Amino acid sequence: MAEGCIYIYTGDGRGKSPAATGRGVQAAVEGKGVVIIQFLKGKGLGDSDFLRRMEPEIKLFRFEKSDGNFVELPEEKKQEEIQNIRNGIGFAKKVLTTGECDLLILDEVLGLVEKDIITVDTLKALLECRGDTDVILTGITLNDEICVLADEVSKIETVKFKVWD
Repeated sequence: MAEGCIYIYTGDGRGKSPAATGRGVQAAVEGKGVVIIQFLKGKGLGDSDFLRRMEPEIKLFRFEKSDGNFVELPEEKKQEEIQNIRNGIGFAKKVLTTGECDLLILDEVLGLVEKDIITVDTLKALLECRGDTDVILTGITLNDEICVLADEVSKIETVKFKVWD
């Protein structure tokens, strides 16, 4: 049985999530099923209406209930959201073990590791369930333990050029 590839979009630049979504659209055009699970973005992003119109080829899920940014939430709300996020990880595992899609995008999942919401071992165990499903991981911070799991890593950075007079 073929093993799905792991792709990572990381770096401090803008465009990681749009790059992953673009790969998802490309896969959907090829007739493949795509599931996107977004983390640390709250429940109310403006792009969700557009992405939801792409169903059933691209299915979008968010498990967080709060409209606010995770880091700005009071501690009690953070604990609630951590449980919601872990439910999202459990759902991702179900998607992979059942082979529900050809491409699973775990948007901002690297931030979950950075914020100690999940461990590297949890992420590794999740990725081991992928079978022949390709997986895209996004996030600003990438550690070496996760980097070595990837078939391809794309680092996105913001570069500002000085205009000469």
